[in-house]
Amino acid sequence: MTTPARQRRPRADARRNYERLLAEAETAFRERGTDAPLEHIARAAGVAIGTLYGHFPHRRALLGAVLRDRHAALFAHADRLVDHPSAGDALADWIRAMVDHAASYAGLADILAAGVDDEASELHAACQRMTATTAALVDRARRAGAVRPEVTGADVLALTSAAAWLRGQVAREQTDRILAFGLDGLRIVG
Repeated sequence: MTTPARQRRPRADARRNYERLLAEAETAFRERGTDAPLEHIARAAGVAIGTLYGHFPHRRALLGAVLRDRHAALFAHADRLVDHPSAGDALADWIRAMVDHAASYAGLADILAAGVDDEASELHAACQRMTATTAALVDRARRAGAVRPEVTGADVLALTSAAAWLRGQVAREQTDRILAFGLDGLRIVG
């Protein structure tokens, strides 16, 4: 009778390589965007490209691992917003948090938008959760009369994607001002 193979802990050098790859990927994505060359990331981590692919079979896998902690923080923030006393303020706060998140790296907003429909993507579950959270907060704000009745979650996601993209094109102050105009447009005008 054979016993099932036990899950082995990664070797210490493999774990160090993994952590170095994540740190270098974070730096490269921040400095060069989500299209940063994987060869550059491997070289900066002091490993061969095969080692990178051994840990992360493709760019999305690496990006998903780099974003894991950011997603956890974003979702913890969303959980707090569900009970915020002002539905309108909670939605505005969520929109700003989503813009900050999607603007972390050039190109990330596009990848997140595509991840909603790509079930094979490592980002799919996170993108689905962002979409569901947005829809719930919009619905709550609509019921409270804080936003126009025709505002949808898809509208808000389009606004966040546009603002995240814009942040890479113009000064943050201008992006924040334009986002404020967009938020004003969502509100009920009385």
